[in-house]
Amino acid sequence: MRAMASYPQEFEQTLIHTGQHYDSGMSQIFFDELDLPEPDMNLEVGSGSHARQTAQVMERFEPVLLDFKPDWVMVPGDVNSTLACALVAVKLGIRVAHVEAGLRSFDRAMPEEINRIVTDHLSDLLFTTEPSGNENLRCEGIDEHKIHFVGNVMIDTLIRLLPKAKLRWAHLNERFELENQYILVTLHRPSNVDNSERLAEIVAALVSIGQKVGVLFPVHPRTKERLVDYRQLLENNQVKIIEPLGYLDFLALQMRALMVLTDSGGIQEETTYLGIPCLTLRANTERPITIIEGTNTLVGDDINKVVLAVDDILSGRQKTVTKPPGFWDGHAAERILHVLRTYKGNIAFN
Repeated sequence: MRAMASYPQEFEQTLIHTGQHYDSGMSQIFFDELDLPEPDMNLEVGSGSHARQTAQVMERFEPVLLDFKPDWVMVPGDVNSTLACALVAVKLGIRVAHVEAGLRSFDRAMPEEINRIVTDHLSDLLFTTEPSGNENLRCEGIDEHKIHFVGNVMIDTLIRLLPKAKLRWAHLNERFELENQYILVTLHRPSNVDNSERLAEIVAALVSIGQKVGVLFPVHPRTKERLVDYRQLLENNQVKIIEPLGYLDFLALQMRALMVLTDSGGIQEETTYLGIPCLTLRANTERPITIIEGTNTLVGDDINKVVLAVDDILSGRQKTVTKPPGFWDGHAAERILHVLRTYKGNIAFN
């Protein structure tokens, strides 16, 4: 949107917020900190089952498209809103551009994997973040002319806001008493937090790690209720459980962390760019470049591997030196714009 704003005579933009993420700590703060304009419309869908949420987005997005009649709908990522908006657009004969296309975990138990596959096969333009995305799309028979390797728009945002994030450190250091080294944790995937046995293993690992080094754990809303029975145990072992953080605060904490323990796809990418060791509590990743060229290590179900990796970092046995992958240079949006400028018309953003 920032890149297109430089060409007001060529592009008319409409920003639609589906409301899939609606909590102020998970939605409005990102509009504020990322300097996004206020949405032209909020569909206020809210939470619900996958079927209900997807259906609600479709039902509420269709009249928007009938009213605005855009030439293109651009959808980012792999959430339910991505799939729902793409499907509505295609059925109305409106072209779709997918940002962050081609990523595959090859695990269809992940709802996001289904969203990625279907959205890619519906889309007219596919903007990929890493070479594996291009290869995945080719293997699935998608026309080569639709595929464009442009880089990572999330890294564009990180690079742009890095100076602001650095200014947050002094306040965060004082607020959370982070004089010593610490490990940053974030968990939200159902496979980790909804399975009581799995969650108990993760808690045991955090307790073990907390006896060696401080742990800072901003808790996602869906994780918070699952941790009620463990909260006292964790906090008695140097694990600080805190409320979700805004983008700038979390970025500042990533930059200074000894390592990050996560199940988030985006954080795998951010730590790779920042050169911070990342342990991913998943058996697979749709972002293989973070392992091949980056700082990411999959630990799957092996909780002992997490503890051992922390020991290696604390002892200095594991050193992380990395350079950003190709096209993770802050100019992905410009490459997207270069492709879009070969087309004419207005674009509705979900």
